[in-house]
Amino acid sequence: MKNLATGTSHAKIILIGEHGVVYGQPAIALPISTIQMQAVIHQRDTAQTVKSRYFNGDFHTMSANLGGIQSLIKTLLARFEAPDQGFDIHITSDIPSERGMGSSAAAAVAVTRAFYDFFEQPLSHQTLLKTANVAESYTHGQPSGLDVATASAKSPVWFIKGRENYPIPVNLHGYLVIADTGIKSQTKVAVTTVRNLLMVEGATIQQRIDHLGVLTRQTRDALANDDLTGLVSALNGAQDDLRSLGVSHPALEQLLAVARQNGALAAKLTGSGQGGCMIAIAPEAEIANTLSQKLSAAGATATWVEPFAVEA
Repeated sequence: MKNLATGTSHAKIILIGEHGVVYGQPAIALPISTIQMQAVIHQRDTAQTVKSRYFNGDFHTMSANLGGIQSLIKTLLARFEAPDQGFDIHITSDIPSERGMGSSAAAAVAVTRAFYDFFEQPLSHQTLLKTANVAESYTHGQPSGLDVATASAKSPVWFIKGRENYPIPVNLHGYLVIADTGIKSQTKVAVTTVRNLLMVEGATIQQRIDHLGVLTRQTRDALANDDLTGLVSALNGAQDDLRSLGVSHPALEQLLAVARQNGALAAKLTGSGQGGCMIAIAPEAEIANTLSQKLSAAGATATWVEPFAVEA
């Protein structure tokens, strides 16, 4: 057992396929390595304490919004037959919560890695996914597994609910700019909005959902073949579909317009929508950095710039 152990993870965004994925269409999620989560464990004799931005105190009295992490830690201590082992765990994060960036999944991945390091045990990727989903199941009921898979991945993840989940190649010149509206995503409201529209308008909405699937497959090909034009076409088309599905938001639309006016080739919401974050595609680092500054000036509460695999 180590005196000091660490585990890390990172944020994720959905590049394309949000909402379509609910109805059997594919989605592509990107790991965002520059936005980090870290869990550090110090060994101690008896007490078990947790420190994070939401809770600081005795592990056994953790607040309800950290119940998933509490359940995960109990599972890990039982697995290593050390339920009374003393520890201090400090979880730090650059990932905003409730913005569709996988904050809870990243915490679960970082904590799992930290405890395996603490007890000096090997950790396979499959065990990591299964274990981290203990926390996600507590928090979200029936998680898709996409967030945990991407929070622990190095490559984009291709995902079809209940069927496929695997890394896909990326070989693309260009930059991704992410901007936070500062408004919490409303996942349940957004999903219900789409479901109600589908019930009322039927075929018209189904065509939008199916089209999102077509555009997601186009995006997969564009990422693999350094086809920036194809990627731009797919992402802009996806935003048109998402807007028609009723999941955009005035704050998102404002930032999307600012992005397009300042050099973005494509701009769309990411995640459930009705708040949360937007993304934009820039061909060069200089344009990406300018976009970041313009979006901040227009009201974004945070921005990030992430290169694709092949830097321009």
